[in-house]
Amino acid sequence: MSDRLRIVVAEDQALVLGAIAALLTLEPDLTVVGRAVDGDAALTLVRLLKPDILLSDIEMPGLTGLEAAAVIAAERLPTATVIVTTFARPGYLTRARAAGVRGYLLKDAPVEELAAAIRTVAAGGRAIPQTLAAAAAEAGRDPLTDRERDALRLAEDGLSNKRIAERLGLSSGTVRNYLSDAAGKLGAANRIEAGRLARRNGWL
Repeated sequence: MSDRLRIVVAEDQALVLGAIAALLTLEPDLTVVGRAVDGDAALTLVRLLKPDILLSDIEMPGLTGLEAAAVIAAERLPTATVIVTTFARPGYLTRARAAGVRGYLLKDAPVEELAAAIRTVAAGGRAIPQTLAAAAAEAGRDPLTDRERDALRLAEDGLSNKRIAERLGLSSGTVRNYLSDAAGKLGAANRIEAGRLARRNGWL
C-alpha cells in the first residue's frame, strides 16, 4: 500500500464521486484515501492527509476546485491538483494553470487516460490535452480583474448595483464602474451580455 499514489477525490455529485473513486481503486498503483463533496472539505482533507494528488471538479459548493488548488499552491502543500471537469472552455484552463493546476481532463476521458494523467502529474509532469492547450492559447488572456468577475457573477444572479455593493463591501458607484469596465473589455452592450460572454469563455 505504501508504494501506491494516494488520492483525494472532490466531486459534488455523489454518483460521479463514487464512480471515480471505484474506478481508480481498481488501478494497482492508486488508492483513494479521501472523498469530498465540496471544495472546503477537499482542502481540509488535503491539509490533513497530504495526498499525492487532489482530483477535483471545478464547480462545487464552497470553494471551487480552482480556488482549492490556489490555496494548496500558496500553502506549498505537497499535493498536486488534477482537474476533471465537463468544461472544455479555454478560460477555465487558463485560470487552472494560474492556480497551479498540473493536470486538466474532461469527464468523458477514459479511466486509462485519467490514471495515466495522475501518474504523470505525481511524477512532476503535466497532463493537459493538446487540443485544450491550443484552444486556450488561441482564446488569449482573461481580461477581467477579480473584482470585475465578482461583480459579474452577482449581476448574473439578478442583484442590483446596490445589493452587489453591499455584498462586496463597495460603493454603488464603484460596482457600476466595475460592471461598465467589464462590459467594455468584452465588447458587450450591457452587464447581462458581459456575463454571458465571460461565462462562455470560462472566465466566470
